[in-house]
Amino acid sequence: MADVVEFSSVDSLLEQLKENRLKKITEISLHDKAFSKDKRAIKQFFVQLQDISPDIFVNIVVQPSVIDRELASLFAQSYCSIDIPLNGTEKNDVLLFDKKLYSAKVSILNEFCVVFGFDMGFGSQNADTFKAFRERLDFAVSLYPNHIDFFQIETENLPKSTGVFSSKDLDFARGIAFACKTFYSSGRAVAWFNAALAPLKISASTFFADFEEWQHCNNCSWESGFSPDSVLHFALEEMQLKFLQEKYAEKHKESLFLALSDIVRLNGAFSRVAQEGKECTLNLSYNPSDLLSPQMLNLTRFCDTVTMQECSVKVFCGSDSPDYKILEI
Repeated sequence: MADVVEFSSVDSLLEQLKENRLKKITEISLHDKAFSKDKRAIKQFFVQLQDISPDIFVNIVVQPSVIDRELASLFAQSYCSIDIPLNGTEKNDVLLFDKKLYSAKVSILNEFCVVFGFDMGFGSQNADTFKAFRERLDFAVSLYPNHIDFFQIETENLPKSTGVFSSKDLDFARGIAFACKTFYSSGRAVAWFNAALAPLKISASTFFADFEEWQHCNNCSWESGFSPDSVLHFALEEMQLKFLQEKYAEKHKESLFLALSDIVRLNGAFSRVAQEGKECTLNLSYNPSDLLSPQMLNLTRFCDTVTMQECSVKVFCGSDSPDYKILEI
């Protein structure tokens, strides 16, 4: 039996869990539109899940309108990731997007340390535009989601052009979405992406547009058939570092790249220990305690104020979570 199973109905999922038909399953993904906006049903589901099978990881879609502290507390007690649809509302041929709503709901999830991501689309609403899509993506990245999924590139069900979203812009949007999937989501970049972006003084969507061009030149674009989920994370990390080095050189920020490389590689090592159980040893130019501190969020200030300390660091599986120790050189 596969390790991951998708469900479109919460009833069929609970039925199989009760019958112990999912014993070998480690992760389930639930996409039920009616369920995603029913707070009472969501609450009942997580209460039952705790009793029936608390060890299964659940990826579940929840509409932002129903997220509150009560649900966030239940999410925090469960082994789960919440996917939030990032959509606008069409009114008088205008697409309205409520940033305050999403910011408030994400703040609640962060308060309870709940892992969350966004589900996004482009051109699927009549009033959507290429500019509006890029603005939504920039906003989404600013909220530090664990991942950003684009259902259209997953299903290859691309929208048709409209009077406000041309076929050329749809191609651009698809490329940006795929670049985001590769670099940010599959590349597990949430911990350091905004810190890496700030010195470049460009938007996230511009960064992904530039990376999409890089993918074309390096035969790893959507058109080439490249699948970021089918390669090792370490290979994606090498791609990230190569592109970042080029961008930092382009913006004359080479002096910051050594620290950035340390940050990317250390966080990558932690993610591989957590997700694949692969331990490793890194040679760093800065102390890992500094790299993992809040100072890292401002890379320019970090390089100006933090003293370099070359060290060899082993990242390993700790008793409760990934850990590290500095080795003698």
